[in-house]
Amino acid sequence: MLKINKKVEYALMALKFMADKAATESESDKRHDHGLTSAREICDQFNTPFDTTAKVMQLMNNQEILKSVKGIKGGYSLNKNLSDITYMNLVRLIEGKVVGRVCTSEKGTCELFNKCNITTPLELLNRKLNVFLETLTLAELLQGTEFNPHHVHTNFEVNSPEKSL
Repeated sequence: MLKINKKVEYALMALKFMADKAATESESDKRHDHGLTSAREICDQFNTPFDTTAKVMQLMNNQEILKSVKGIKGGYSLNKNLSDITYMNLVRLIEGKVVGRVCTSEKGTCELFNKCNITTPLELLNRKLNVFLETLTLAELLQGTEFNPHHVHTNFEVNSPEKSL
């Protein structure tokens, strides 16, 4: 089922903030790197914890969703078009795993599983949601671009966490 963890939320917040900022900045700002966003700026804007936000932004940088500029006036900017990244691409990048089954969690299988009469319908719902989320781009989600259910986005691959560490 759809569970959004805090790290994914922080990533979405940062990406939306940066996309909105990029859409409103002038050509002069772009040339002088004023369009950079720091982890501190995201934290200040949304009251998110610095360490977690910085780690999420580093993950996105390592996967080339963001590009970074080092230094005192450094920060991050978008490196990929948000229409090339699906929601599930981002979830796998941040969580490092595929979203699990409906009736299981870190604690194991639900105690009602053997007697539950809605296990099959919930699994169907979960599969349908996952198909939708595999095709929903971050541009559609964050920028309100029109959703195209027939367009499957495959332009972005997430490297395994082991490769990026």
